[in-house]
Parts: sequence; C-alpha cells; structure tokens
Amino acid sequence: MSDLVKKTILASLGVLSLSREKAERLAKDLVKRGELAKTEEAKFVKDLMERAEKSRIEAEKRIEKIVEKTLIKLNIPTRKELDALKARVDKLSKK
Repeated sequence: MSDLVKKTILASLGVLSLSREKAERLAKDLVKRGELAKTEEAKFVKDLMERAEKSRIEAEKRIEKIVEKTLIKLNIPTRKELDALKARVDKLSKK
C-alpha cells in the first residue's frame, strides 16, 4: 500500500493527529491545572508520544491486513505475485 494512502487512512482515524507540539501543550495545560507535576512533564510527553506511535503502528498493521484480505477476495494479485510472475516470464524468455 502506498505511503500516501496509508497516511490518508491513518489521518482519518486520528492516529497521526498527535504531534509533539500538541502533546507538550497538553502537558503544560495539565501542569497549569495542577493535575501534573512540572517534574513529570517531560516523561508525560515522552510516554504520550510512545503510545501514539504504538497506536499508529498497530493501526497500520490492521489496515495492511484488511487491504491484503480484500485483494485476495477480489482475486487481485499482489505486487509480490506480479514480480514473481515477471521474473518467471523473463527467465522463460531468455531460453
């Protein structure tokens, strides 16, 4: 699946919406409200970014599986299958 398609799907799911800047703003807001200690701010941002990355990776894997299953159901060959077939045709053409 192309990166553009992946990013579009993930963005629509909201997985890519958490940037470091947003995480830092959230942490600062929590510190201002007294819900987070200033000394824990950096760790909170780091943990939040790690969770966002983990969620992004998990969502990407799920999307890839769905696309793969869809291609199989529609009987559409994958890039790997097409490349193998091309290599086979090239090999036979050389004989």
